[in-house]
Amino acid sequence: MSNQKTNVYLKAMANLDGIKKYLSHYIARHTFATTVLLDSGVDLKTISFFMGHSSIKTTEIYGKITKNRAVDVVKMLDQNMLNEES
Repeated sequence: MSNQKTNVYLKAMANLDGIKKYLSHYIARHTFATTVLLDSGVDLKTISFFMGHSSIKTTEIYGKITKNRAVDVVKMLDQNMLNEES
């Protein structure tokens, strides 16, 4: 399926659901990489594989830290500190 055809389907789904934001193949890929994979703790090398990138440099664009991921890391560090004190 082409990017253009995907964009047509995304627009149709957005219209059916009353979503006012512009949706595209690129936005869907970016959301998958950041929200689904990065927030789940998946490493960049694995994300690179899922995205079909030939270079990890391309994947690093998606490597920004999301708020959810930052909160998860802080919680993990807090838990590790508590475990060390026990």
